[in-house]
Amino acid sequence: MPAFVRKGAPALLGAGTLCAALLLTACAHPAPTTTTPPPSATPRAATAKSPAAEAEATDARPRSAPRIPGVGPLTQARVPDGTTQALVVTGATADSNTATVVLHQRAPDGRWYEAGGPWPAHNALKGWTSDHWAGDLRTPIGVYRIGDAGGRLPDPGARLPYDEDPEFAISGTGFRGESLEGSFDHVIAIDYNRVPGRTPLDKERPLGTERGGGVWIHVDHGGPTQACVALRRDDLRALLLALDPAAEPVVVMGPAPELAR
Repeated sequence: MPAFVRKGAPALLGAGTLCAALLLTACAHPAPTTTTPPPSATPRAATAKSPAAEAEATDARPRSAPRIPGVGPLTQARVPDGTTQALVVTGATADSNTATVVLHQRAPDGRWYEAGGPWPAHNALKGWTSDHWAGDLRTPIGVYRIGDAGGRLPDPGARLPYDEDPEFAISGTGFRGESLEGSFDHVIAIDYNRVPGRTPLDKERPLGTERGGGVWIHVDHGGPTQACVALRRDDLRALLLALDPAAEPVVVMGPAPELAR
């Protein structure tokens, strides 16, 4: 990523049940002299449950909450409870530099459905990593909040805070010799090693500069990126219009096998 000046101001972010089995034992008693066994010695008849009772018992069993399609329980557990928008960026393998992006929305009943995409995308040249460092040419795997946007061009109508600034201009060529001009016309900051609530141009790195930063969703220039996710211009604009800060949106990104864990 190019070097940017710091600007903006910080903002506030965001059992197993143990069952004890009781073993009931009974002592043998002499046979009673009466012809009718006492009630305590009368064998209990097996109680058969009606289909309706069995169905009711089944419905009463605890059920796991619905998960985002393609996302496994470990990954889902990292999605905040209050999040109702999740942008899932899926690569085929750990070394893939192309991906598929889908915006999922959570319905009032808790189920997730597609609200945007699928859109093709590029990610970092060498693929993905769960241990990102500056210059490794890999996109960090994980679940990150997305709440700040900006770009060289005017706000297209985003509900996220949007910083229009000429400093989003970029020149030069990408890894395939493609022009980078216009790549930052619109961007969405991914909250990896940054201070949420500030312009994407802000350079403060809480984890240190050696852990990288400036990881954005930006306009696709037609090739792999340094670490960002890149969407076609119209797709990115559609995403900007769809994201709602009240939905506490996150990006869930990485290779498919990792996200399915």
